[in-house]
Amino acid sequence: MERAALLERWIADQFPGRDFKLTPASADASHRRYFRVSCGETSLIAMDAPPPQEDCRPFIRVAGLLSGAGVHVPEIQAQDLDRGFLLLSDLGTQTYLDALSESNADELFRDAVDTLLRWQSASRPDVLPGYDAALLRRELDLFPDWYLSRHLQVTLDSGQRETLNSMFSLLIKNCQAQPNVFVHRDYMPRNLMVSDPNPGVLDFQDAVYGPITYDVVSLFRDAFISWDEERVLDWTVRYWEKARALALPVRTDFPDFYREFEWTGLQRHLKVLGIFARLNYRDRKPDYLGDTPRFLRYVSSVAERYDALGPLLRLLDQVGQRAPMPGYTS
Repeated sequence: MERAALLERWIADQFPGRDFKLTPASADASHRRYFRVSCGETSLIAMDAPPPQEDCRPFIRVAGLLSGAGVHVPEIQAQDLDRGFLLLSDLGTQTYLDALSESNADELFRDAVDTLLRWQSASRPDVLPGYDAALLRRELDLFPDWYLSRHLQVTLDSGQRETLNSMFSLLIKNCQAQPNVFVHRDYMPRNLMVSDPNPGVLDFQDAVYGPITYDVVSLFRDAFISWDEERVLDWTVRYWEKARALALPVRTDFPDFYREFEWTGLQRHLKVLGIFARLNYRDRKPDYLGDTPRFLRYVSSVAERYDALGPLLRLLDQVGQRAPMPGYTS
């Protein structure tokens, strides 16, 4: 039986004798699909996560951790782990990405930061997988494998490969040197819902225990919307001040924290360049490639600010991928 029919039959079992309507709710970069289930006055979200490509168990586990930390996440109403189905409470239809503007960004990001602080304050070791050096390196390797080689058709020579390896080592060392907390790993406006309480948090199944700056930079240097550096700096300072007041393990001096923030973002942005290329060529999802210039601007901007990253900047010049950083763009 096709998955759509299988899902519909499973939902029917949750609403015996009642009529319901099933409509697409959102797409995902993974194999997961989401549908809105309307039954009378009730609105729920059905997740279709087909095994063996997807596993619902991490989603359920992390949802419990987030909820326990006071974070607004979907409540699990029903589950069928063997078939990869979940029925979730509906957090609404408006994402932060849809809602953000110059006028409301301060308010929305204040809520997002307060929620992130609750999540980080609940951190403890040996609960989530570690964001270790092997995982960080696998992510970074997506950049040469998929973006440079597959997308740009660039073959690096031995010197360029050595340069990239040395830059990767610096970025991994930066991440590993930071204090560890719970990391959502995709804490960005697309995964935050305007809701009450605000925000609702989605797409958290890949959470890990890792560098404290990771979710902060994911929030302020997003895949789909950019802000001018002064505003990002102001928001980051405000996060840092609140984190210090809560005794979270951020650096005592803000310049040290901001450097970690920027270098962690660089690791993420190189990874995402590779992921977006892979989504296009392997998964036949071309829409993501349109946002690669934003990530190239992030990468170039950070590499320009630190002498130690000069070799990466020169490599970007050699492959024609250096770009200036813009202000706010959606």
